[in-house]
Amino acid sequence: MSVTIPKSHQDLLDNPVCVTLSTLMADGQPQSTQVWCTYDGTYINVNTARGRQKEQNMSARPQVTLMAVDPKNPYRWLEVRGKVEQINEEGALDHINQLAKSYANKLSYYGGVAPAELQQKEVRVICKIKPVKVNPFQMGG
Repeated sequence: MSVTIPKSHQDLLDNPVCVTLSTLMADGQPQSTQVWCTYDGTYINVNTARGRQKEQNMSARPQVTLMAVDPKNPYRWLEVRGKVEQINEEGALDHINQLAKSYANKLSYYGGVAPAELQQKEVRVICKIKPVKVNPFQMGG
C-alpha cells in the first residue's frame, strides 16, 4: 500500500529542513539522528555512510520514523513512519553532494561540509524509506 505525503506538509521534505530519523537498536531502544533528506514522490531518501549506527540499524531492522518540524513554526510538523526498502551505494555520492548544495550551500560534501580526506575512509549509501503512516500536524490551522 502506498501512502502519500499530504501537499500541506510536503514542503517540509522538499525544502532543506533538518529531519530527525529514529531507528531501532538491537535491544529495541530507539536511536535518533538529525539528517538531510530528499523526497522523490515515493521515497524519502536519506544519505549516510556504510557502517554508521543508523545504517546498521536500518539494515537489521527496517522500521524507522522521521520527524520534520517547520523551522518557522514548531507547532507544524510531519511524522512519517516508514520501512527502509533499499540501501545502496549507486548514486549516493551525487546524492550527498546534492544535499550539501541544498542544505549547506556547498558544491560538494567532501571538502565543503566534511573534510576532503574523509571520502577515502567511508562509503556513502542512500537509504530509500517508503512511508507507511503519515501524521501531519498544525496547531490552529
